[in-house]
Amino acid sequence: MSPCVTDAARTLGCRDSAAASHLKLVSLVVIFISSIVGISSPIFLARYFQGKPVYDKAILVIKCFAAGVILSTSLVHVLPEAFAALSDCHVASRHPWKDFPFAGLVTLLGALLALFVDLTASSHVEHGQSKPSGEYLPVVTQEGTTGKKVEKDLPNEELVKLKQKLVSQVLEIGIIFHSVVIGATMGMSQNQCTIRPLVAALAFHQVFEGMGLGGCIAQ
Repeated sequence: MSPCVTDAARTLGCRDSAAASHLKLVSLVVIFISSIVGISSPIFLARYFQGKPVYDKAILVIKCFAAGVILSTSLVHVLPEAFAALSDCHVASRHPWKDFPFAGLVTLLGALLALFVDLTASSHVEHGQSKPSGEYLPVVTQEGTTGKKVEKDLPNEELVKLKQKLVSQVLEIGIIFHSVVIGATMGMSQNQCTIRPLVAALAFHQVFEGMGLGGCIAQ
């Protein structure tokens, strides 16, 4: 029996519209609660522990762990499935899918695009805030009182806050696109064998993605 026939039989065995609809309703509640828990945790941590030595280290650990979860989602979970889907016997036998590894290309372009957006936005913020704001102060000389322009840069704290706000916005945009793509995939699927593990994985990922976003908001 060919692999295509085996995969088709397995898919038909897992296809159940009623069970899939029930799992989708459960997934809405589970993902919503896990997102609230993830975002709220760093905010409550900031309310009770901000200003203490442990707070900054805890927020850094949370953000780094959340970044690791996001990277593992794309490189460990999604990327192998993309290679497997494009290697399917119904797809890999056609042009141009059999001629080039498009999954790796899209991953590379996505990483470079994210880096480009981050560098461009950071450069724009630094350039906008590095423009000195001048004010005239009276200077008494022998000829009389004249005005002298004094250059004054914005404080570094304001620049740091703007960078943190930028990071929060970029992270939020990434989470929104990720949620839309995964939600559309789950919404179109009628395969309960695919939806069931996907709900558990999404709940785990949403907690730590929310913690990363909540850590940026708390700062």
